[in-house]
Amino acid sequence: MQRYTILWADDEIELLKPYIVFLENKGYDVTPVPSGSDALDLVEKQNFDLIFLDEMMAGMTGLDTLVQIKKIKPNIPVVMITKSEEERIMEEAIGSKIADYLIKPINPNQILLSAKKLLENKRLVSEKTNSSYMQDFRQISMQYNDDLDFEEWVEIYKKLVFWELEIDKSSDKSMEEVFTMQKSEANTRFAKFIEESYEGWMTDPKVKKPVMSHNLLKTKVFPLLKGNDPLFFILIDNFRLDQWKLMEEIINDLFAVEADETYYSILPTSTSYARNAIFSGMTPYDMAKQTPDLWVTDEGDNEEGLNKNEEEYLQRQMKKNNLPHKMSYHKILNNNQAKSLVDNFSRLAQDDFVVVVYNFIDMLSHARTDMAVIKELAPDEAAYRSITKSWIEHSPMLDFLKLIASKKGRLVITTDHGMVKVKNAKRIVGDRNVNTNLRYKQGRNLNLDDKRDNVIEVRKPENYKLPSPNMSTSYFFTTNDYFFAYPNNFNHYVSHYKDTFQHGGVSLEEVIIPFVVLKSK
Repeated sequence: MQRYTILWADDEIELLKPYIVFLENKGYDVTPVPSGSDALDLVEKQNFDLIFLDEMMAGMTGLDTLVQIKKIKPNIPVVMITKSEEERIMEEAIGSKIADYLIKPINPNQILLSAKKLLENKRLVSEKTNSSYMQDFRQISMQYNDDLDFEEWVEIYKKLVFWELEIDKSSDKSMEEVFTMQKSEANTRFAKFIEESYEGWMTDPKVKKPVMSHNLLKTKVFPLLKGNDPLFFILIDNFRLDQWKLMEEIINDLFAVEADETYYSILPTSTSYARNAIFSGMTPYDMAKQTPDLWVTDEGDNEEGLNKNEEEYLQRQMKKNNLPHKMSYHKILNNNQAKSLVDNFSRLAQDDFVVVVYNFIDMLSHARTDMAVIKELAPDEAAYRSITKSWIEHSPMLDFLKLIASKKGRLVITTDHGMVKVKNAKRIVGDRNVNTNLRYKQGRNLNLDDKRDNVIEVRKPENYKLPSPNMSTSYFFTTNDYFFAYPNNFNHYVSHYKDTFQHGGVSLEEVIIPFVVLKSK
């Protein structure tokens, strides 16, 4: 085990000999000095892992010494030890970035605890994380053998997200491969569950079903339109549950969470279908039948065109539900638009229902696919989460959230679907009018030039409440980490899209997505 080095400065250092011996017996190497100036001399010459610093030393005080230490080696953790309980001294020490603060009289275990917390925290946390995950691993694996319903699948996915983020924080990555295998197994079984359940959710009114895209606003959001305060509804495209958990940490000082829930995206889990379903309050089948003036087919390379009528869909849904509230809709596609939203906040706050769609994460996933430098910056899930977190921390969206909090506004944060990192390709054949999405295909004469595992085939789209532009239209959805590729130029196509983030298919990450209600603190 690594032996850590500790510098201990105290003008009564001889009286602390028993403490020093105690630490040395616990595996630490302690260098004692009687003054702040002696401590500074050693800090300049040697490397230490931790410094204990008495605040009430004669000559150079502990606070003065602390300031100088931080100039020389700002990253060494310093523990301030003092007899004084003055708030001023505490504040000065905290402001000078101490790592811990102990008040005399101290006992050996206090010193040991502080040292372990600062020096062995990562190792101890990693060991505990790994042992706790292995216990939960067995429990989750046993649950797979049960006949799970949609609520139980949500609980399993929440557990997986929790452990994924915990393993991210751990310095020991030995459980990473085990976790990846377990999540893959979960996705395989979840896809079978969706294949067995989805048609019933869409066609049988007696079947118990989750809240889904097409009834999200009516069920979860419209009931919040009460009182005089505006309701801000923020939809972040491609926003997964793990990303929400990171965002929650960032906005924790601004908002209290009133409801931390999830809902199920409809299929395809694509912006063009799922988001239109949210704003229209209808399934894609009903949109095509009842609003032919707004619905646009996604045959060929026309996928993005489906989302040009979101505001009109929302206005019609509100009218249908007899909601007289003043609504404004804003789609944010770039930083200037996001800043403009912040600048116009006072005017927006006069509306009853403010709807904002942020497209950044979707654009990031496309940029990562097409730009080598982005792919290098975010080679794996953890790095991709980190980039998302950085965007949230430094984006005008956070400024917008701060304004909402300052005005005691009410807030909903959600998304239209998630995304999954794809690794394996499925050969598929179809005519030139087949859509371009990698995780699902819609068109005539679709067929697999491959094994039929990890694919859900829908030959009767109406059973999934999907439109059929033609009599022979069918839908194919990939599951787990698969994506579709054409036989022509197959290897080049696969090498370009392998390890990219995609959406449209069936996975826990794409289907089970966050819905959060927040209240300003």
